[in-house]
Amino acid sequence: MSQQLTLELSDEVYADLQQKANAVGLSIAEWIVAALSNQNNGVSRVLHSLAQQEEARQRFRSHAGAISLGYPTGIDNESIDADLARAYASEYEG
Repeated sequence: MSQQLTLELSDEVYADLQQKANAVGLSIAEWIVAALSNQNNGVSRVLHSLAQQEEARQRFRSHAGAISLGYPTGIDNESIDADLARAYASEYEG
């Protein structure tokens, strides 16, 4: 089954489509159908890629809070400075 679609295009757009269609030996209508079919495949790939990205993001988020240091952490500078001092000291001990 097929459907007919009527479009109104500016002269510039029509000339551009005519040039592209002539370059590959198709009518404008055939070229538009081919271009839309290819674009649809591209959209499917993008949507699939977006779904994969979201799945990866969810897997990454599942790791948040999965490791415990055994003590509470905070943003107080004394605790941070002490942790850094211990880390640097252990690097130079041996």
